[in-house]
Amino acid sequence: MKPNKGKTCTRERDYVYKFSAGNQHLVLTVPLKFPVQENISHLHGRLMLLHNLPCFIESDLKQSLNKFIEEETIKDYDREAEMALEAVKSGKVDINQLADTWAKAYKETTLEYAKPEETSWDEDFADVYHDLIHSPASEMLLNLEHNYFVSISELISERDVELKKLRERQGAEMDKVMQELGKSLTDQDVNSLAAQHFESQQDLENKWTNELKQSTAIQKQEYQEWVIKLHQDLKNPNNSSVSDEIKVQPSQLRESVEGNGRIYEEQRLLEESFTIHLGAQLKTMHNLRLLRADMLDFCKHKRNHRSGVKLHRLQTAMSLYSTSLCGLVLLVDNRISSYSGIKRENRSSGNEDKLKNIERNQSNILPGEFYITRHSNLSEIHVAFHLCVDDNVRSGNITARDPAIMGLRNILKVCCTHDITTISIPLLLVHDMSEEMTIPWCLKRAELVFKCVKGFMMEMASWDGGVSRTVQFLVPQTISEEMFYQLSNMLPQIFRVSSTLTLTSKH
Repeated sequence: MKPNKGKTCTRERDYVYKFSAGNQHLVLTVPLKFPVQENISHLHGRLMLLHNLPCFIESDLKQSLNKFIEEETIKDYDREAEMALEAVKSGKVDINQLADTWAKAYKETTLEYAKPEETSWDEDFADVYHDLIHSPASEMLLNLEHNYFVSISELISERDVELKKLRERQGAEMDKVMQELGKSLTDQDVNSLAAQHFESQQDLENKWTNELKQSTAIQKQEYQEWVIKLHQDLKNPNNSSVSDEIKVQPSQLRESVEGNGRIYEEQRLLEESFTIHLGAQLKTMHNLRLLRADMLDFCKHKRNHRSGVKLHRLQTAMSLYSTSLCGLVLLVDNRISSYSGIKRENRSSGNEDKLKNIERNQSNILPGEFYITRHSNLSEIHVAFHLCVDDNVRSGNITARDPAIMGLRNILKVCCTHDITTISIPLLLVHDMSEEMTIPWCLKRAELVFKCVKGFMMEMASWDGGVSRTVQFLVPQTISEEMFYQLSNMLPQIFRVSSTLTLTSKH
């Protein structure tokens, strides 16, 4: 029973302990305040030390002290209970209010009396989507998603063209002004024109941002309503109105084209796979892959030549609401609110980005920190880890304590706690090769990342109990084949790769 927080009922009582030492009969009297807040073992030790008590009474004193405090505390509780009952009997306390308070306490603290948790709309939609994507209706879902994707891609292309034309026109205007600078125009005129150009660009970008937001919001609402109606329709075989009205035929699929007119047809040219076992006693099997690929290939939709319309992301959609999610590590700068470099390319693929409050947070993050975006319609991933790095990763002297390396450790820990069983990592901690990244530089960096990730994966056993995972190490597409195979030979030397055993029978 907890003490009453509304009033302080402290009482002081004397604890009396009698003992004999030889021919002497001694009495120890100690005033104690109830309820006793101090640890009884600490109180007992303090009494022994302060009063220089003989060691042969230590055990008996502790038992006596415990018994006294327990008995007096129970007396106080009984006294308070009697007073509370008397207050109820006399009508000083509203019995209905008291019953409501007790009922609320039981519901909040006792599972047996708690109300069953009501499933949210998101959970209901997740169950419906999971049922449909594992049914013959899966192609209808993916076809509709693809058409939505193409619509957004077209809007983005229109935006980019309009912004490009505006910049070209502004560039021509600025060139003319600069030619007249010092003649008929002054620096103030140039600054005024630059301010006008900046404001025009901002207005145009805001216009397209709002249009894209509105389009994606409409698509999301339409898609969710369509999924719910389709699920209800499939439950009732006699009602085929939804299928006839909204069914997307394969011939209606529209092609997605990049800004330069090419259909997404990138293929990974080099790939090596390994199976390893990690752990001190209870070993866990993991799959490792080394790939030469563009990181954004895991985000972009691709077209399959053989099927013509079959989307590459069926497996990703089937595991969307599951315990086997796929993640990707993207290296970004420290500006959360900017869309430059690889962040801009990922954003421009027309995919849903659910990072909360990203536009309101103007503060910069530090190297090694990361933020997470969740996606439902990317090609091969569900989660993107945006890891902040600085120019230090391009140097050849980073260590295992570098913020980027520690960021990878924290990312792997999040994977363990949030059912992300496949994670893709940039092996060299860069997305593009440059002149300073020589063969020795690449080998040194790869060895560091391999060894650190191996250590982090061994830590995983204590984080999640030993779950089998797939870790993909990605190197830039511009890396040479010779360098790729050197890295491929290094991997089994650092990790313990499982070897096959061939059994032959004797005749």
